[in-house]
Amino acid sequence: MGEADAGTPSFEMTWSSTTSSGYCSQEDSDSELEQYFTARTSLVRRPRRDQDEPVEWETPDLSQAEIEQKIKEYNGQINSNLFMSLNKDGSYTGFIKVQLKLVRPVSVPSSKKPPTLQDARRGPGRSTAVRRRTSFYLPKDAVKHLHVLSRTRAQEVIEALLRKFLVVDDPRKFALFERAERHGQVCLRKLSDDEQPLRLRLLAGPSEKALSFVLKENDSGEVNWDAFSMPELHNFLRILQREEEEHLRQILQKYSYCRQKIQEALHACPLG
Repeated sequence: MGEADAGTPSFEMTWSSTTSSGYCSQEDSDSELEQYFTARTSLVRRPRRDQDEPVEWETPDLSQAEIEQKIKEYNGQINSNLFMSLNKDGSYTGFIKVQLKLVRPVSVPSSKKPPTLQDARRGPGRSTAVRRRTSFYLPKDAVKHLHVLSRTRAQEVIEALLRKFLVVDDPRKFALFERAERHGQVCLRKLSDDEQPLRLRLLAGPSEKALSFVLKENDSGEVNWDAFSMPELHNFLRILQREEEEHLRQILQKYSYCRQKIQEALHACPLG
């Protein structure tokens, strides 16, 4: 989805997330995610805060004439050259901005250095087989502008973002969210894989308060084991085995202590 190619999204970067459900909270906090990623934190999910409320987003279908009018209105409201353009086939191209809010380290090929701003602008180099991995933290609150088509799906946006940073983690570990400020609250909604971010951008207009996109960890209610590599799964098994052994030791120690106290009480009782 470059300016002349409709196959792959193109990118401009600056540094400074159907029936998907959403929630609102009084503040945009990631406290529920601010913990290091271990087997325990991936298996046990914290409930959302009590004040989070479900939110439904309306995404009406537009006729071709309405799309053309929306694009004219959109371009008239922006103060940059990040315009939307209508194509002859009825599709349209434009820019979306995605903020990365990842709290866990990501994996890259161990032979590669963590990508810099210049690396991401140049794009991925010659493809090589990934044999070993190393982990590092992406710059907090990094922001990217992506040039995409109206039919570009959320899943494709995630995959393209990971490629730009040479991230080899499974894309299913991540999710794209739309964020909006409404009535003094910050509302988040996880996009389904097939939703089209540029279409949502057009419907909401250029205001970042009305809508912005955030890439975050995909913390659903269930663990998707298929999204982990073989070394990660083996590591989980080792961690779970250690936790199981520790729990068994504590249980045996507890009952041994109780048994000892009962026996002491029996010896202390006078016969007859």
